[in-house]
Amino acid sequence: MLIKNQESIQLLNTAIIKNKEKKIDSKFEERLANTCQAPAMEALGVAITHLSNELSISRDQAAILIVDTIKELEASWNDYLLIEGIEKIKENLKN
Repeated sequence: MLIKNQESIQLLNTAIIKNKEKKIDSKFEERLANTCQAPAMEALGVAITHLSNELSISRDQAAILIVDTIKELEASWNDYLLIEGIEKIKENLKN
């Protein structure tokens, strides 16, 4: 089955990647520089140090924990919003 669909799968994967390329802002270096200079970055540095001291872990480990926590929050909200959207669609289909 996979061999039969291999070409289609490759074409779709290529299309997905090309579609993502179109969405990349070519000014990412400028955005990255601006983000690194933002006051929030300084606050994150303070948070990293605080968490590192609080848990007696390295600053690298503390930074990873903070990033993982933010990613989990975002993933949870994405799931919630997706479920809400699906529920709305189901309601609309019933009506």
